[in-house]
Amino acid sequence: MSNNQFSRRKFLASAAAVGAAGSMGVGALTSCAGTGGKTATGDYDWVPSEYKFPPMLATAPEGKELKAGIIGCGGRGTGAAIDFLNAGPGLTVTAIGDTFQDRVDSCREKIKAEKGVEVPIENCFVGFDAYQKVIDSGVDVIILANPPKFRPDHFEAAVKARKHVFMEKPLAVDPAGIRQVLAAAKMADTLGLKVVTGTQRRHQHNYINLYKEIQNNGIGKIVSANVYWNGGKLWHRDNNPNWTEMEWMLRDWVNWCWLSGDHIVEQHVHNLDVALWYMGVHPVKALGFGSRQRRPTGDQFDNFSIDYTFADGRHMHSTCRQINGCTNGVYEVFHGTKAIAKTDGKDPMIVDTAGNPLFTAEKSEISPYVQEHINLVTCIRQDIPFNEAEATAISNMVAIMGRVSAYTGKEVTYDEMMNSDLKLGPDTFIMGNIGYIANATVPVPGTYE
Repeated sequence: MSNNQFSRRKFLASAAAVGAAGSMGVGALTSCAGTGGKTATGDYDWVPSEYKFPPMLATAPEGKELKAGIIGCGGRGTGAAIDFLNAGPGLTVTAIGDTFQDRVDSCREKIKAEKGVEVPIENCFVGFDAYQKVIDSGVDVIILANPPKFRPDHFEAAVKARKHVFMEKPLAVDPAGIRQVLAAAKMADTLGLKVVTGTQRRHQHNYINLYKEIQNNGIGKIVSANVYWNGGKLWHRDNNPNWTEMEWMLRDWVNWCWLSGDHIVEQHVHNLDVALWYMGVHPVKALGFGSRQRRPTGDQFDNFSIDYTFADGRHMHSTCRQINGCTNGVYEVFHGTKAIAKTDGKDPMIVDTAGNPLFTAEKSEISPYVQEHINLVTCIRQDIPFNEAEATAISNMVAIMGRVSAYTGKEVTYDEMMNSDLKLGPDTFIMGNIGYIANATVPVPGTYE
């Protein structure tokens, strides 16, 4: 992609353009941003409601058998399938789909080996249209774990088919995708569907207990925050002469912005989501920078540093990095008027300004990756309203806002992003050579139009 794909001319658009966007239409979009929704000026005045937790049971209750279909059969999809099967009684996987046959085969084999569940061969689908075939196969629950670029279309299709959904984060890679997710989330509420996203910290007992203590005035008013996902290189796939251009990018998806959103969106959204959850509001603007130092494939940065500003003047510093040989840390810190909450130790805790422990959050032996499926199944079987798509989409948009600021070198506002027509990726999805890589360049800050 060329540098000017990230220019203000590209990512800032009029509210009228946004009004015309989204395959579900304006009516579905106008009320999907919390209690505020979209105003006449095109701004989003999201006002968070009181956070409601699911029952948090140790295992899902018994009930009608629930059949899951897996869309995206890589490591995440296969892992999510097994976590779903571990969530309680009466759960099975009856359909799987992926762009590649080898992924379908490995997923099917692992599910059978670890859980004794054999997916019928006639319900194993391959290709760009595999997602629709899984949705149409008679399942009750859809698990979305394909590259994030495709998440909005697949989520919308699942909701239209009246399926409950577990979908991995992030939910989209660009503003157009976020608006599509928000519209589908609104439709899911109307249809009484349950939606859980892959932000597992919201299902992790010690994070929940720390949240409750903060809400109980455990640190006073939060005055600033720091969030970090600084780690080593994730992974990459070198090109194979037997692959087409599209196949290489799909197999190397975490290194291509149009497929992953860059790692500030694909990975660091976890930490940003914790901050928005704990603080109860999203930042209104971002100014940041980043660079590419050692990434061997793709068109992304490998480090970001973003200063987020909230409407009341508070700041949050966000850093993320995927470079080997550096000091690592994945955690959040919230500075309050009375004390400090942090998650960088063995257990989330509250300390005084001298570092003395004041509160340690109680944890559970249940993996949060299983707990989120327990919560989904519980809400389905007990008909408890639960839909995380909106909250995760807002955190996702905050990550996109930071990425665009770093790519362009300019301050970017949340309203600008919500009103942006930026849509990443090729227009055609075929397993061939589409001429995309030849025009792909790493963004250079300060060169936008």
